[in-house]
Amino acid sequence: VQLQASGGGLVQAGGSLRLSCTDSRRTVSNNGMGWFRQAPGKEREFVATISWRGGSSIYADSVKGRFSISRNNAKVYLQMNSLVPEDTAVYYCAAARAAYGSRDVRDYRYWGQGTLVTVSS
Repeated sequence: VQLQASGGGLVQAGGSLRLSCTDSRRTVSNNGMGWFRQAPGKEREFVATISWRGGSSIYADSVKGRFSISRNNAKVYLQMNSLVPEDTAVYYCAAARAAYGSRDVRDYRYWGQGTLVTVSS
């Protein structure tokens, strides 16, 4: 399995970014997918997850109403709006062990390499 995250960058507070995660070998189409993030000096934290068919999703309280997760074929997206400096982190996409993901990092088997998002104030 190869997951490739992209779309990170530098953005001003209030701006938007769209992250993409590509499942280049189309091997996790039946798995739930998730996005996590890790800020410097902090533990990796849950951001959002979407079920294998895209019918259900869960968000961390800190991003609810600002971020939106979606999937289409071999790609998973994280649309991030109204960004704040606290959103600065390396963002990782991950494939769950089952059809539905969760908030628990231990429920994810495959991880992408991460993409850096920096939000300036």
